[in-house]
Amino acid sequence: MLPRIGDSLSFLYLDIVRLHQDDTGVCAVITTEERGTEIVYLPTAALSCLMLGPGTSITARALTTLARHGTTVVCTGAGGVRCYTATTPSSLTTRWLEHQARAWADDEQRLVVAVRMYEQRFGADAAPHAPTLAQLRGLEGQRMKALYRLLAQQHRIGRFRRTYDPEQWEAQDPVSLALSAANTCLYGIVHATITALGCSPALGFVHSGNQQAFVYDIADLYKADLTIPLAFSLHNSDHPEQQARRSFRDGLRLFKLMPRIAADIQRILDPQRAADVQEPEEQLVDLWDPVSGPIPGGINYAADAP
Repeated sequence: MLPRIGDSLSFLYLDIVRLHQDDTGVCAVITTEERGTEIVYLPTAALSCLMLGPGTSITARALTTLARHGTTVVCTGAGGVRCYTATTPSSLTTRWLEHQARAWADDEQRLVVAVRMYEQRFGADAAPHAPTLAQLRGLEGQRMKALYRLLAQQHRIGRFRRTYDPEQWEAQDPVSLALSAANTCLYGIVHATITALGCSPALGFVHSGNQQAFVYDIADLYKADLTIPLAFSLHNSDHPEQQARRSFRDGLRLFKLMPRIAADIQRILDPQRAADVQEPEEQLVDLWDPVSGPIPGGINYAADAP
């Protein structure tokens, strides 16, 4: 059996390689002057997100295998610091997509889901009774300022202000560079988990108007615990982007991020069903019926015809 999304490896970053499919599996061909040509086979069935940097090429057969195994392929900039596009693998079920679409299309339910997201970031006890989104955005803004101030004091780097300027990338400070690199890795992992559950990355509840809106929603739940402290710890690094990716990947083994993302998405969309959810080994496509709702597919209903 293929592993579930919660058991998958987090991500693998590759650049200056050629990926193709042979009789054994998907492999990366690396050619250097020092070591000649090397072939490394990828664990596609156990890999959640494959990040392709500059200088990579991939064949149609290899991309088909990755899609069949549910591996999200993300095309990034140099060092994985920007996400340009990502594939969407097929999923066994649309159950969670339907939950997401219903909640997103209903303004009241969308507000409920957005409140759940904000409350998870700073705790339900810290939120006012019947909060508005404006109040929650204000609380989140205060929380982030306090976190930046605390981490700056701990690392003795003076006053810190987050900067992001793609046009002058190298001119940014090491903390901002490391944070951008780590966040891109986080977005790829979250995107992979969302699509593996069958949800839409575009239907966001806090963010809106972008194909990655729901990715940003979910990623924001973990930045204060993962990417922001990591970025501040690399304030003296000569290669903050590279170290951020490596340290982030190592930290995921302890944080167990993949199963946590899957569980959080299910709980945020439908807390009652998430408590009892069990992933089926196999699920056939259902048929829609306006009277009885979804009915099993794969059955000949000729006897029921008038």
